[in-house]
Parts: sequence; structure tokens; C-alpha cells
Amino acid sequence: MNELISPRYQMQLVQQVHDKIWEQFKSYKDVLFYIRKWHESDDAYNYNNRWENFAISLDVNGNIDLKSTLHNMKGYTILKIAIDLGIDTPDFVPSIPTFKNAIKEQYENVYDTFIKAVKNIESDPSLSIGLANSAFESLIKEILKDERFSNKLKGGETLYKLMQSIINEFKLNEPHFPPEAKTLCSSLLSISQSIEKLRSEKTIFHGKTKEDLLIDDSIYVYLTINAFTTVGLFLNSYYNRKYPQPKVEINDNEVDDLPF
Repeated sequence: MNELISPRYQMQLVQQVHDKIWEQFKSYKDVLFYIRKWHESDDAYNYNNRWENFAISLDVNGNIDLKSTLHNMKGYTILKIAIDLGIDTPDFVPSIPTFKNAIKEQYENVYDTFIKAVKNIESDPSLSIGLANSAFESLIKEILKDERFSNKLKGGETLYKLMQSIINEFKLNEPHFPPEAKTLCSSLLSISQSIEKLRSEKTIFHGKTKEDLLIDDSIYVYLTINAFTTVGLFLNSYYNRKYPQPKVEINDNEVDDLPF
């Protein structure tokens, strides 16, 4: 992962992380406590042979030099801290900022699950994929609650079945659609099925043991999250554009009970 993070991007990310940490924790003491939670070492008695994942730098007064400490870290550690702090990382998940803004107010439960998925990308890739699958399912279920749709959910539908339902409701497979559009619809089904299979077969969500081949590399999670956000943005945008919520009419003739 480290080699995928360019030095130029690391420089930008370090500054964002630096500012966010001070904004959130405010004091040298709390900043140091937070950084220490990311610090790892083998606690060797011989300091010259001691291993640590990064060095904590101090200034002349003995306080943490946060900027220098962050630059002592590997790129993937900076990335994990950025995700933990809620900093957008568009070089790795380009759609996250747009998707978060699109769903934050409209679908609170989807938003919360999605944010948990993003925060666990590095620390627990397997859990992150499971949460992304759940967020995907929740988004489609929220859209299909619209009373204008005839497909009523029974509960327990898989992500693949939910995608089939929403494609039918959106009429994305109509005969008059160009072949290219139909191919894209098939791709939507394939993406949802692949995410679902990753969750079921390659994560801990279905009682896998350590002997099973599990997802433990975050690079696959970035691919999954990017796929979800791209498809999710399309579904939400299509729904809002093609099925706008009816305007609430205000009756100006209602009697005003106010005494002034």
C-alpha cells in the first residue's frame, strides 16, 4: 500500500491530518496520547536495535512535534489516521466526498453504516466489506420504500435481488434501451453480486475460520468501496431526477391564528 501513495500526496495529507488533529484534540498532551495509539514498538532493552513503526519527535520543550512525527510515518499509516479522523481521501476513494454529501441528510442509517465501512478500510478490511454490503442494501431498500413503486420488499432480500428489483422499478431494462445501456445494467447486477459474494465467502460475516481465504488486504476494499459509491451515486441521482418528491402545497387561505 505504501508504494501506491505518492510523496506529493503524502505531503498534502500530512498537512490535513496535522490540522485536523490540533482542531480535535487541542492540547499537546491529548495530541501525544492520540499519536501513541498508532505507535508500535518491540520494547527492546537495547535502544539501538529497537523496532518501531515510526519515531515520535519532540521539540526543545519536550512537547510533541506533530508535523515531524507525521512525516516519520509510512504513507499507509498517514492514510489510516486520515480515515480515522474523517478526512476525505479522494486519491484512493474518489467518490466518497460526493457520496457522503448526497446521502447524509436523506438516508441517515445508510450514511452511518457507510462511514463505519470507510473507517475500517485499513484496520479491518473484512469488516469494511461487510459494512459496505450492508450500506448498499440499505440504500436500495430506502429507495424502494417509495409508494410509487410496485415492488414491495418482504425482508431478507439479498443485494443481488435488491438490485434486480430497483432495475425493474427504474425500467432500466426496457426493450427500447440501447444495447450499451442494457450492458451497463448487467454490470450493475454483476457488481452487486460480486460485493455480496465477497461478503459471504471472503469475510468473517458467515462464520469463516482462519484457514479460509479471507480479505486482509485493504487494496481490495478500496475497489469495493469505489464500486459501491459509484453505483450508489447513480441509483440515488436517477431516483431523485426521475422520481422527484411531490411538492407540498401550502394553503395561503388558512386562517392565521397569531394575534399579531
